[in-house]
Amino acid sequence: MQKTHILITNDDGIYAEGIQRLSQCLYEENDHYRLSIVAPDRERSAVGHAITMHRPLLVDEISYLHNPELKGWCVNGTPSDCVKLAIEAILDDKPDLVISGINRGSNLGTDVLYSGTVSAAVEGLIMDIPSIAISLTGSGNSDSFDYAARFVCRLFPLLLEAELPPSTLINVNIPTAVETIKGVRATKLGNRRYRNAFEKRIDPRGRIYYWLAGELIVDDNEDEDADTRAVREGYISVTPIHFPLTHVDILPALKTVLEKMTLKA
Repeated sequence: MQKTHILITNDDGIYAEGIQRLSQCLYEENDHYRLSIVAPDRERSAVGHAITMHRPLLVDEISYLHNPELKGWCVNGTPSDCVKLAIEAILDDKPDLVISGINRGSNLGTDVLYSGTVSAAVEGLIMDIPSIAISLTGSGNSDSFDYAARFVCRLFPLLLEAELPPSTLINVNIPTAVETIKGVRATKLGNRRYRNAFEKRIDPRGRIYYWLAGELIVDDNEDEDADTRAVREGYISVTPIHFPLTHVDILPALKTVLEKMTLKA
């Protein structure tokens, strides 16, 4: 039986605990899976879908001390770079699945637009590969990372069997307090809003700089199907994210507007 080829990546860096725990969990089921690990050489959180164009990408092969048979490649680029480079240059064949994570910290609601974790999974979608992003909602510990790894190892075979549309990314957020998790909910993206607090400081040379420390605004009246509410109430959130982003429903109205335009000065 041919093994499912899984590309594993993240935005916390190739030596982060989350990607190591996930890789080990999948490795222990190696009768079923073939793993390729390609991730940034350092933390690249909140870089969104940035790609590197104006400098070369360097690639080094690595292995993990806890399991030398787990080998991978670290890249001096962004999470999206890692997925694009893996598929187009490093790997001998196209993976069957991209898993990005396990991220330290949530990727809920509108935060997915900033997330390097989710963007790496989106890059998989762009290349027509089913993709999953998985995150812990807090800093996490060994037990919570292990729980998250086991959860995703049980979840993704079911998703593959379900044959979801190829333009769908599954975004998973797991509460850090795993011992109090109540269950799993299918959710939609909530509205993650912040009260942006830029702290103004002065460096030793007298120059002004700013440090971003946004304060999360909690909306207790948010839709009961929102991912943010599910996690807040102690549930694992599993959200399908659709790509592409075109708002198809308003195209007819937009065409009507454009027909009234004239390009003459």
